[in-house]
Amino acid sequence: MQDHSDMDHVKSKTLKLVKIPFAYSEAMENTPVLYGNRPLLVQAFRPGGHNLNADDMYLYIRDLTTGQEVSRFGQRHSFASAFVNGNEMNVFASEYDTKDWTQSIFRFSSTDLKTWKRELAVPRQGGEHLFNTSVCKDPHGFVMAYESNEPVMFCFRFARSQDLSNWKDVEGLIFTGQNNEYSACPVIRYFAPYYYVMYLHQPISDHNGWITFAARSKDLENWQLSPLNPILEAGEGEGINNSDVDLFECDGNTYLYYATGDQDQWSSLRVAMFDGSMEEFWLSCFPEGRDAITVSTRIK
Repeated sequence: MQDHSDMDHVKSKTLKLVKIPFAYSEAMENTPVLYGNRPLLVQAFRPGGHNLNADDMYLYIRDLTTGQEVSRFGQRHSFASAFVNGNEMNVFASEYDTKDWTQSIFRFSSTDLKTWKRELAVPRQGGEHLFNTSVCKDPHGFVMAYESNEPVMFCFRFARSQDLSNWKDVEGLIFTGQNNEYSACPVIRYFAPYYYVMYLHQPISDHNGWITFAARSKDLENWQLSPLNPILEAGEGEGINNSDVDLFECDGNTYLYYATGDQDQWSSLRVAMFDGSMEEFWLSCFPEGRDAITVSTRIK
């Protein structure tokens, strides 16, 4: 990812996502990354639906070129996301308890994809439950967006770190959309001067099920919602769900990995492609001359 002082050098493109006609079965949360020049997919295995057992859960990494699994770790953890920092792979995931659902967020780090260090990243507050995470780099260090079930089921907060190990909450900010509403599974990126997020929005009139929205902000507090929302919506064969989006740039194109399904019994992982860089993708979500709804994350 590149940081820029402005975006004048980037030409605005029309937002056009092409859904590639294949699917990974039985998959949900994931992060595609480039580790060196190697495209990898970091995922969580969470079988059993409503009857899942925490001991059956784990994190794993798959090579996107060969299709082979290259690492397995993190038993009893789920809702994986990843961030590559030089030669270090960082995976963030929520610890799971069969009797008490999800708990705190932990960081797994490795420089060889074989030996992993586990440490607490973001502890849960009180009896809340923490879920999806996403990390990006900005001029001040690193920023995490992480999902909670409180005070809105669901919403997301922010934390900052200088080293990816020690995290501190950004106090007083909670993203709950326009109307204190369901705002789940965020993915965050930074291209100066904006932070960008995509997140899952609850069903709305004239659209199919759970849909993905985009928003941007210069300060994590004041956000513009994309006038093109929803960015992703379930089409034929995708059930009623386009959720859990994560994305990377590879060979000049941007690929969005997202989950489909019925929010209950089945799910699969699919890919949509944007013909252009990731920065161009985000810019295309906010075309010039279009009015945007503004929302605040400041707790009142």
